[in-house]
Amino acid sequence: MREVCFYSDDFEDRALSRYACTEVANDIFEELTTPVSPIIVSFVQKVLGKARPLGVIFYGSALREGIEANSLLDFYIIVRHQCDWSRPWASALSNALLPPNVEYHEHQQNGQIIRAKIAILSLAQLQLLTGRQTYNTTVWARFSQPCRLVWVKDNKAFQQIGACIVRACVTAAFWGAVLGPKSGSAYRFWEVLYQQTYNVELRVEQHHRSRHIVERDKHRYEKLLLPCWQMMRITYKTQQNGFVRPILTPFQRKKAIRHWRLCQGIGRPLNVMRLLKAAYTFKGGARYVAWKIQRHSDFKIVVTPFMEKHPLLAGLPLLWRLWRRGLFKRNKIKK
Repeated sequence: MREVCFYSDDFEDRALSRYACTEVANDIFEELTTPVSPIIVSFVQKVLGKARPLGVIFYGSALREGIEANSLLDFYIIVRHQCDWSRPWASALSNALLPPNVEYHEHQQNGQIIRAKIAILSLAQLQLLTGRQTYNTTVWARFSQPCRLVWVKDNKAFQQIGACIVRACVTAAFWGAVLGPKSGSAYRFWEVLYQQTYNVELRVEQHHRSRHIVERDKHRYEKLLLPCWQMMRITYKTQQNGFVRPILTPFQRKKAIRHWRLCQGIGRPLNVMRLLKAAYTFKGGARYVAWKIQRHSDFKIVVTPFMEKHPLLAGLPLLWRLWRRGLFKRNKIKK
């Protein structure tokens, strides 16, 4: 059994509560090592082939809700160096400059096609993007939610990735204190936080999405909040109705809000740039789009080698065909 020792001097404040850190680290250790379906393990092994990255993190709706026929699994592959994952040099360079790159993979498992969207990050990028000083909310928001380390190279890699997951939870809890209610139940701070991150990113989510995410693991979020605040040295008061109230000085709040406004200003343009980059670097993107269209419209697209190699050129006539079939028409609402 691995020793739980996720605390490190990488955290911004070296005087963090050791007890709180140990408590959070133990909880994250238990989450990361919770067994997953053998189907997922086998799928990951097929995706990796002979590659040996540092680790593979499984997260998202398929983890929360289980694998169904139309499920799309979500993984992050963590590498030491960009060259540790096989791809064209231009793709590796773009991943270094504007992470992450995304790939689509599908394999047949026990007569069922398993599909996954896979993002690639280096360990240095993961460390940076789970910290409080980043202006990119995407990574720490994702990894403050439940995830599993379904493949790991060795114990050192486990410790390094685990420390990043702890850091993501601490960062998220900090922003929950800044952006959440003045006082409320512990899980309410997480709900408000995730709604705020959806607003920062270029994502269309239903208003109750953040509540749905938190309610599925309400006890988990309630248990994490206060130890994470202690690690950030955020004081708080517990009220008689069970609500908690974080205590931030006017200077702390003003500084944090100024930083968050920069996150808001940068977030959407950053995601637009990623979408534009994905048009050229999304490995398997043509198959992914074909599957999405068939899933939502029952319109089957046969992906040719030309479409795989030139998705933008092939996409224009495809859009015309879809438009002719009426796939972009809005359904009239019956009054």
